[in-house]
Amino acid sequence: MSKKNDTRDDQMTVGVFFKNTGHHIASWLHPKAQPDAGINLQHYIDCAQKCEKAGLDFIFFADSVAVRDTPRELLSQVSQFTAYFEPITLLSALSMATERLGLVCTATTSFSEPYNIARMYASLDHISKGRIGWNVVTSGLGDVEAQNYGLTTHYEHDERYDRAQEFVECVLGLLDSWEDDAFLYDREASRFFDPEKLHELNHDGKFFKSRGPLNVPRSPQGHPVIFQAGSSNAGRESAARFAEGVFTGYLTPESSADHYKDVKSRMKKYGRTPDQMRILPGCTIFCGTTEAEAKEKEEYLASLINPDVGVQYIATMTGIDLEGCSPDDELPDRESVRASEGTRDNIIAQARQEKMTIRQLYMRLAGSHGKMTMRGTPSQIADQMQDWFSNYSCDGFIFQPSYMPGDLDDIVELVVPELQNRGLFAEESNGTTLREHLGLERPANRYAAAT
Repeated sequence: MSKKNDTRDDQMTVGVFFKNTGHHIASWLHPKAQPDAGINLQHYIDCAQKCEKAGLDFIFFADSVAVRDTPRELLSQVSQFTAYFEPITLLSALSMATERLGLVCTATTSFSEPYNIARMYASLDHISKGRIGWNVVTSGLGDVEAQNYGLTTHYEHDERYDRAQEFVECVLGLLDSWEDDAFLYDREASRFFDPEKLHELNHDGKFFKSRGPLNVPRSPQGHPVIFQAGSSNAGRESAARFAEGVFTGYLTPESSADHYKDVKSRMKKYGRTPDQMRILPGCTIFCGTTEAEAKEKEEYLASLINPDVGVQYIATMTGIDLEGCSPDDELPDRESVRASEGTRDNIIAQARQEKMTIRQLYMRLAGSHGKMTMRGTPSQIADQMQDWFSNYSCDGFIFQPSYMPGDLDDIVELVVPELQNRGLFAEESNGTTLREHLGLERPANRYAAAT
């Protein structure tokens, strides 16, 4: 059944969040999963090419700069948190195996330097011919990451965001070092470039100092597309200032719509308009040709969870000490050791309101990690997505396959064609760059008008 989008002039932005064997904590135990996916380049190439063939806008890679501080025996039973490629390196390879697909990866502002990040992402954007996005994070694993970089503890929450804003500002300045027409390649005049179109940044801020200029020319997109997640007040303010893609984790269209309206309303103070940002909630799906088949897929993965792993998973997600708790206990009335943030708070509130046991909670969250889950036939899932999109709860979605590659196949073979049939998602992508896919303008060089 075709249902045309009659409330919006635009179409959905749709991406896929790649996580080696998949997002479900038991994903690698599925007999159709690729257990060595984290370090298997061909696995990533095959999955990326499936996404490109389906017409998806981009794929996305998260990153952490530490092995999780979890009891080794439990850590040894999951696949996502220990062994995987550094994503900037991986994207270099995937850019050679794809032609149109957007490629987005994470780099931390807490344990990096602006010059290095500007140099790497500008290079990637050239190599990929304009298909790169940078997901800006402040690193969320805590002290275990800081201790890999000569620190004892991580920066406090608000300081992390203050550093991040200055970091991004510095990176964007470095990316403008060269004007677009700086390179002359004029052999007769012996002029490789126009020296008037090369600029030093001389950034001298509270946290960072960088002279510039960058030794990589301005890239096809000008700047990589800036992505960000974060639902705290500091996160929303940072998104309003810089972000062009925002990942969210709301469970209902109403709560997502409130976030959508709030963040986009903050953009005006920074001289930005709402159409300069795409808000994309994470979405795990269990799709089948029938409801029963979809339910069976979800229940099968849940049956693979080791209860001890499930309890530790909930302890990690909530920051609550579950020492001495059994899977059939309710979430205890203990304080979280993690700073307040949207996903964590939503999980705790939901568990206590519904009086869920720890087992019920980990079975619900195991594939979605606190974000929404949609279940059913392609038509039923598309109905839900259309409701979110049409009512301005989002500008599209980022799918989180529960296991790879099988769940990805359901997304590209069942769900995406249904969205295209309804006119909600384009059958052919716009343009060749990631900015063009997302309907975003190429930013002007800050120095161009002066010269």
